[in-house]
Amino acid sequence: MVSAILTPADHDAISAAVSRAEARTSGEIVTVLADRSDGYSDIALAWAALFGFGLIVLAGVFPAPLLALLDMVQGGWDTQYAPGPVLEAGAALGIVGFLGLWLALGFDRLRFATVPGRVRTQRVHERAISIFRVGAERRTHGRTGVLIYLSMQEHRAEILADEAIAAKVSDDIWGEAMAAMLVHLKHGDTTAGMVAAIERVGAVLTEHLPADHTNPNEIPDRLIEI
Repeated sequence: MVSAILTPADHDAISAAVSRAEARTSGEIVTVLADRSDGYSDIALAWAALFGFGLIVLAGVFPAPLLALLDMVQGGWDTQYAPGPVLEAGAALGIVGFLGLWLALGFDRLRFATVPGRVRTQRVHERAISIFRVGAERRTHGRTGVLIYLSMQEHRAEILADEAIAAKVSDDIWGEAMAAMLVHLKHGDTTAGMVAAIERVGAVLTEHLPADHTNPNEIPDRLIEI
């Protein structure tokens, strides 16, 4: 079970902001808060493999430290080693290095610190798209859904819009909503950041898709935590 990131009061504040924004527009806003968008096990495996292989290469290029270690194991005698045992020792060193780093990268903080920023951005974007397709895309009568997605571990956010609204709004406008959210996120206030983004997105939807006489609520207003 995923531990809650925000309190029930935070959830209520975000849901209320969505309700206020949607009261003025025929568009729909979906808010999703994720602890992370990916586990990055492939990145950890790649770093561990690179580290282990690097140790093997270093042992081959600079064998003296490895030979000194073998001498210590042999009781300090200056032994002349055949290539076979030296290669075996180098391979063992690489395997130990691989396993050690792979286990160390099991800790979230260290693993996330080794993930390149470009990879984080791409994984968050891909995750946001998959959630958008399930939770918002084409789920409204006029295809007017907007997803606000925040991924905490990566420190990344995405705003995605369905066809009817995406055709009318430039990326710069969504960038303003992102900037409004980031002002609060940088101070550790996730709820205020989400509310700020909702208000900006709501204003955009009101401008381009004002509420009509029916204005049904087609998607629940509640914040979704995953």
